[in-house]
Amino acid sequence: MNLKKHLKDPIFNTVSESAKALGLDVYVVGGFVRDILLNRPSKDVDFVCVGSGIALAQAVAKKLGPKVKVTVFKSFGTAMIKANDLELEFVGARKESYQRDSRKPIVENGTLEEDQNRRDFTINALALSLNEENFGELIDPFEGAKDLKRKIIRTPLDPKITFSDDPLRMMRAVRFAAQLKFDIEAEAFEAISEMVDRMEIVSGERTITELNKIILSEKPSYGFKLLYFSGLLKKIFPEMVELQGVETIEDKSHKDNFYHTLQVLDNISKNTDDLWLRWAAILHDIAKPATKRFNKKVGWTFHGHEDKGARMVPRIFRRMKLPMNEHMRFVQKLVRLHLRPIALVKHTVTDSAVRRLLFEAGDDTEALMTLCRADITSKNDHKVRRYLQNFDEVEQKMIEVEEKDKIRNFQPVITGEMIMETFDLAPGREIGEIKEALKEAVLEGKIRNEISDGMNFLMKLGREKGFKIVKR
Repeated sequence: MNLKKHLKDPIFNTVSESAKALGLDVYVVGGFVRDILLNRPSKDVDFVCVGSGIALAQAVAKKLGPKVKVTVFKSFGTAMIKANDLELEFVGARKESYQRDSRKPIVENGTLEEDQNRRDFTINALALSLNEENFGELIDPFEGAKDLKRKIIRTPLDPKITFSDDPLRMMRAVRFAAQLKFDIEAEAFEAISEMVDRMEIVSGERTITELNKIILSEKPSYGFKLLYFSGLLKKIFPEMVELQGVETIEDKSHKDNFYHTLQVLDNISKNTDDLWLRWAAILHDIAKPATKRFNKKVGWTFHGHEDKGARMVPRIFRRMKLPMNEHMRFVQKLVRLHLRPIALVKHTVTDSAVRRLLFEAGDDTEALMTLCRADITSKNDHKVRRYLQNFDEVEQKMIEVEEKDKIRNFQPVITGEMIMETFDLAPGREIGEIKEALKEAVLEGKIRNEISDGMNFLMKLGREKGFKIVKR
């Protein structure tokens, strides 16, 4: 198969000519070739030459002009160039060997064949020649092109060897399957199931990078099911595995919260590519196993799972090497609040309840409502439509209350300094109590968040507490 027609960008001729001048054979390898065959766009191009990849990159940059810079990674023997909206990486062909306790390979110079042997999957072991005698020819020793047509993830060599050498490849197998909607070959999947313990030598940072790519796939539940049935999920995310299962007592059962969570994740993924909103969907019921109780009158309950779940979020983020920053706080907030709009659906919606939710959700109100809508997973279509209509009413009420009261992220106009000056008080617990009382009065709709209303309320509080007023 010759794919010369896909190499129209001038950069490929430039690389070819530069390699010829250095006496090197050069090939396009990996994902760029795979994506050509899948008709997918790609901006990352990997070049392998039989020789020095760094020297080739420098020669290419020289041909492209003085403004083109080469970024060299000497310890990896690689170099990178940005050109024509493409990111180009150059490396010399190599062969690798591994020690049992490390996924860091011992690297030696090698041939193209040896370089293809070390690749993770057949669909990533494809190469396109840029050499004059066979420019554009596909070099496919493991029938990766056929695997693309069959939609199969398969390793070039024995999968046990491939996964033992670099256990991260097990996560990558699931990730590619999820992104491309492919199956994992039976022998490879069996090898993953047998070798999950090898994940212990993989850093949390590398693991979470792959997991996040699975979460960002079009239908992430597929990837999570592969992780679950292979045993990888229990190894990397045991809290999620604990959601699985249905318990029955006295003919009363609860739903399987693992599959419910996957449905919520798929639902929300139809409406957002926001990784952290998807993480909120994953974690919204994470504390249900810990809060599960059986009541003879009402059946199974999970009281307080939203609060306990919010407390679990930092621990999960820390262990899984997720960022301990505003993204974690966003997920934590949505987990804590995810039942609140549902409560407003079930009961008479008061302005006070809406104010409190708007105040607590702030700028994340829309994200919270997106999560709540995704959380409706009933098989009863009528029930789903009814809940969605109720949410429409709640959101309309939110708009009306916000337009009237401007409650989102509000700051009380009466500050701690004003309270201290009014009553000649020192900083302390009483100031905090008065500020809280002022905030509650605004949220309850007793006063407007304005100076006149606030000062009148403050004077009333001062009289009740017996404070001496020194400044109005």
